[in-house]
Amino acid sequence: MQVQDEMIVRKRIFIQRDFSNGLNVRFQTKFPPELDNKIEREVFENTIVTLNQMYADAERVNAAAYCEGCMACLSGYLLLLCMDTQYQKVLKKISRYIDEQNQSIYSPNGVIITDPFCNGLRSIEFAIYDTPDG
Repeated sequence: MQVQDEMIVRKRIFIQRDFSNGLNVRFQTKFPPELDNKIEREVFENTIVTLNQMYADAERVNAAAYCEGCMACLSGYLLLLCMDTQYQKVLKKISRYIDEQNQSIYSPNGVIITDPFCNGLRSIEFAIYDTPDG
């Protein structure tokens, strides 16, 4: 992304994990006041709710995930060298979603979202930046 090469980060905001419902990957939807003049509250909440749903889908156990695990075990986990797991596929989908959100909504308003996987799924980082030209 070209904007990241020219940006000067003014402030970083971290949206922490929400552990109120256990250890599942879920982030707080409380709107940070630092984003008040940058992003609309509904847009922010929609992004966080969508990410929470995507992480819930990644951790969902279904027949495909069960068969994937069984086949991996039977092949001595060599199968995982040839294909992505359900979890890896959803992580890639989340990364694409974050890139799309950055390009269409956040970056034009001076904000960049960092993929939470980059910091161990502990938090989502929102960086408010200034460009050199103002």
